[in-house]
Amino acid sequence: MNNFGRLFRISIIGESHSDFVGIIIDGVPSGIPLFIEDFEIDLKRRIGGSLGTTPRKEKDIPSITTGIFNKKTTGAPLTILFENNNKRSSDYETYRKIPRPSHVDFVANRKYGGFEDYRGSGHFSGRLTICLVAAGVIAKKILDEIKISSKILSIAGEDPDMGLSLAIAAKDSVGGIVECRAENLPIGLGEPFFDSVESLISHIVFSIPSIRGIEFGVGFEATKLFGSEHNDSIIDLKGKTETNHSGGVVGGITNGNELIFRVAVKPTASTPKSQKSINWQSYEIEEFSIKGRHDLCIALRVPVILEAVTSIVLADLMMIEGKIKRIYEDRNN
Repeated sequence: MNNFGRLFRISIIGESHSDFVGIIIDGVPSGIPLFIEDFEIDLKRRIGGSLGTTPRKEKDIPSITTGIFNKKTTGAPLTILFENNNKRSSDYETYRKIPRPSHVDFVANRKYGGFEDYRGSGHFSGRLTICLVAAGVIAKKILDEIKISSKILSIAGEDPDMGLSLAIAAKDSVGGIVECRAENLPIGLGEPFFDSVESLISHIVFSIPSIRGIEFGVGFEATKLFGSEHNDSIIDLKGKTETNHSGGVVGGITNGNELIFRVAVKPTASTPKSQKSINWQSYEIEEFSIKGRHDLCIALRVPVILEAVTSIVLADLMMIEGKIKRIYEDRNN
């Protein structure tokens, strides 16, 4: 449901237009120095307001309410909250009559009997990804020397600038492809069968709204290769391979090479274009356009979120493997 992880365990709370959204992280090692400033870089990378993203902007100042004392983690569950202040709930009244195509409106109404918070898509909103980014900041501290990075490869099938220009010219939304890489991983992370590295990363990646696909290494391009072409020859006893078609994972376990995967992000469902849907009061098909503040291209804000969820998985697997060192105790002594 709203929980993920075994030892580094997260629980996400809140809705897009509730008073706040937040994340509760259990299993955080004690003694990690933690300051509000630690969150600034990643939170700014996620924030809206730039070209192609939602004009909704929140201050996004984290409030750490539990699990910290004297600027260090205590080992107790860590709670981080973010206020929702820049809300325009009236924008969503229309959608009580006409569920938006490819949005959660219809299925959420049927699943929860009309009691769901429909404002800004409620608990299904991309607003909650700020919680994942916050948890990722903590996970990155735990991972220490493991470096995780992500970038946009394409938008609307073009280079990012061209793809965004096409969307603006068409006054429509677009999707994109985002790649994530993790360096300096040890050999042996992953718990096959069901908690393999790919399984866990895929699981949490699909919690990011608008993700439609994932591939590791060369992914679907592997279907075009012979086995002899796809195989990664091992060239030293540290597991280094001549190629990395497998993306750093073999048999669900990290092999010491760079972890590489890509995700497909669909076009934002809230497009400015006129659309049709059924009015569930009159039972008539009506034409309408979606008003409000939405991303033209959600992929623009995915890279930092992708880094965060990858960090969460890897921190959990490192703890399961017993590879997390208490590296913080002597750091400030």
